[in-house]
Amino acid sequence: MGQKSRKIETMIHYLILAVLALLFLLPLLWMLFASVDPHAKQALKVPDSVTLNNFKAIITDPKLIRSFWIGLLISACQAVLVVIVCVLAAYPLSRYKMKYRKSFMTTILFMTSLPMTAVIVPVYQLFLHLKFQDSLVAVTLFLTASSLPYAIWMVKNFMDSVPLDLEESAWVDGATVLQGVRKIVAPLMLPGIFTVGIFTFTGSWGNFFVPYILLQTPEKMPASVTIFQFFGSYGMVNYGKLAAFSIIYSMPVVLLYALSQRFMSKGFSMGGASKG
Repeated sequence: MGQKSRKIETMIHYLILAVLALLFLLPLLWMLFASVDPHAKQALKVPDSVTLNNFKAIITDPKLIRSFWIGLLISACQAVLVVIVCVLAAYPLSRYKMKYRKSFMTTILFMTSLPMTAVIVPVYQLFLHLKFQDSLVAVTLFLTASSLPYAIWMVKNFMDSVPLDLEESAWVDGATVLQGVRKIVAPLMLPGIFTVGIFTFTGSWGNFFVPYILLQTPEKMPASVTIFQFFGSYGMVNYGKLAAFSIIYSMPVVLLYALSQRFMSKGFSMGGASKG
């Protein structure tokens, strides 16, 4: 009876997973079919004829191409800045015994729970006061600052797993603290660094709210905001172009995950070797 009940429980688990997989798969199928359908509708259907005009309309639109480059520039700069700053900030939290370290880490953990909608109004007022409104550099720096709390928390936990003995050996050989971080700690933390970098990039790449509020010039809007142009008045939507735009829009994140797997695997193997 016990074995039969376990089989039923396993079947229920697989059924739930299958339903969840189907719920995720249906929107992806619609996006793929609609992107090559000249008469795409909101409903999921196999196209009667296949066309690439939807993709052609996207990649030949200079406004959309510019928005893609702006989005890539903001996201890449934010990811690089966040990785550099959070590694430098997490190092003393991980290596040094400071009096207020626990309070500081608790504050960082609290800051990770603050929703963007709770701080965007004072940030908007600050941008107006400092005349930073409609500045891509200022928006990038604000996004970097807003991503640092969770990044510092994550990197600190990764850094705790790197043995201090390796750094001490490098110091004996004449290495400075920064050289130890760059040559010893960072290579062993590649999985953590890429995890933080990917999370930061994807969060910035899909961020609609911040650039929509803090940027005013249409030519400075990233791709996450220009998707608005596919929604016309009176509920009219060009679903074919919208689907093609969505596929192209998702490619940077997919490629980033694919390219980072090799480096993350290398980092894991190095970490295992060091512990052995």
